[in-house]
Amino acid sequence: MDTTTGTVKLHRVLRAPPSRVYRSFLDPDAMAKWLPPHGFTGRVLHMDARVGGSYRMQFTNWSNGQIHAFGGEYLELVPDARIVHTDRFDDPNLPGEMRVTIAFTPVLVGTEIAVVQEGIPAVIPTAACYLGWQESLQLLALLVEPEITG
Repeated sequence: MDTTTGTVKLHRVLRAPPSRVYRSFLDPDAMAKWLPPHGFTGRVLHMDARVGGSYRMQFTNWSNGQIHAFGGEYLELVPDARIVHTDRFDDPNLPGEMRVTIAFTPVLVGTEIAVVQEGIPAVIPTAACYLGWQESLQLLALLVEPEITG
């Protein structure tokens, strides 16, 4: 059995202030809207967004109804600057604990976001993780970039 793990690193610049982008990673309704990749719906089952707190979420495959549940613990929360949390799948075929680090840096046009996900189970191709994250970050931009007044 292959026990090696994968790592993905992503980088984007979003036309939104760091406070809005940071908040989208800790608000259950926002996460359900942008985090599930294309073809999935999302539901936050539990959210305690504080250091030492935890969260649980599930993605449902819209095509076949299969549910993938996961959760983790918040290790570091620096408002508008950094989030570090763990991720663990409920599925025993996807063992191990992942670590996700998200950094938010203010730039002239908005926010530079850097995501590092480490410890991805060997059975998940890193290319599939990149694809999923790219889709999620595309949805994130659609949520945080509009300036809606009134």
